[in-house]
Amino acid sequence: MNSLGIYERTQKGKLWVVAVFMGVFGLGGAALASASGEDVSGALYLSVILSVLAIMALVLTFNRLSVAVTPGAVQLSFGWGWPRKTIQRSDIVSHHVVRNSPLLGWGIRWFKGGTMWNVWGLDAVELQLDTGKKFRIGTNDPEGLDAALSR
Repeated sequence: MNSLGIYERTQKGKLWVVAVFMGVFGLGGAALASASGEDVSGALYLSVILSVLAIMALVLTFNRLSVAVTPGAVQLSFGWGWPRKTIQRSDIVSHHVVRNSPLLGWGIRWFKGGTMWNVWGLDAVELQLDTGKKFRIGTNDPEGLDAALSR
């Protein structure tokens, strides 16, 4: 971020734990089926391995959310910089701290009236945009982000 930055924070999630457990259970299930004497083809192992790799790619992409507030914009990016979003501060009508329902989950989520980007936890800052839509930014520092948006 440049010297004009007001706020910058990167939150790291714990989704890698989910991926590890899914991989262990998937491979463990295939190993148990094989040990029980059932005919388990290499295709099953290959499908489990490919599934684990796909889940790992998703976890690595959505396991980190960076938020930067500058005088002109709010910039967000997941993982290695993709997906990314820029919201012009002039488009923000209001903002406040909210607590999400656990049912909203993590990643990019759509809810009635808006969108949420989140990697872990329930705390967020909700932006009311001039389009009438809401945009929630999940964060482990909701008060800090809200204060930065007030500057």
